[in-house]
Amino acid sequence: MPGVRAVLIDLDGTLLDTIPDLAEAANRTLAEIGRAPLGIDTVRSYVGKGIPVLVKRCLTGHLDDNIEPDPDELALALPIFKRHYAAVNGLETTIYPRVIEGLVAMRDKGLKLACITNKAGDFTLPLLERTGLAPYFPVVVSGDTTPEKKPHPAPLLHACSTLGVAPKEAVMIGDSTNDALAGRNAGCRVLCVPYGYNEGGDVRDIDCDAIVDSLLDAAAILQPSLR
Repeated sequence: MPGVRAVLIDLDGTLLDTIPDLAEAANRTLAEIGRAPLGIDTVRSYVGKGIPVLVKRCLTGHLDDNIEPDPDELALALPIFKRHYAAVNGLETTIYPRVIEGLVAMRDKGLKLACITNKAGDFTLPLLERTGLAPYFPVVVSGDTTPEKKPHPAPLLHACSTLGVAPKEAVMIGDSTNDALAGRNAGCRVLCVPYGYNEGGDVRDIDCDAIVDSLLDAAAILQPSLR
């Protein structure tokens, strides 16, 4: 993959396995409002479009975002979830294998790095600090950095502009259809990892340029631009 100057990397499901903490926060929230808990695999399938959508899905029990929960219950549950998630954010989260090695290899190639996530900045930045990943990302675009979230291209275009690269010189790496669509919509190339969430879907069904087993494998095929 030649002519690369920047790598834009998703957070949940690509860099970090955050499901244990998200599931804990979700079930603490459901318990507080008198609802039954959800299994961790169910919560995993609900992750991908930010915390408000996750909470909504936990209340409706559906991936179909056209199904709306009771608005009063949603208004009650959302701040409760944020309170619980702030308390557990990063406690059980783990870094996926060969992530650090991949980031080091990309940096050693002179590639610019940005983290692109739909998670709100209040949770993103502390999580990157707690897991030791913050030093690798001079640019972080959270779910509230731009008016639109992935799969909209705005977060990726913002990152490219901040890094001083053209979208065609950037590669988006993620685990989901949201990441791939954002990359395609922004004019970036797209790599996917097979170990993330993808809202319960199969990574092989995603429109991407290649599936790589790890960030280290991704680094191996990225050829920096000679500019």
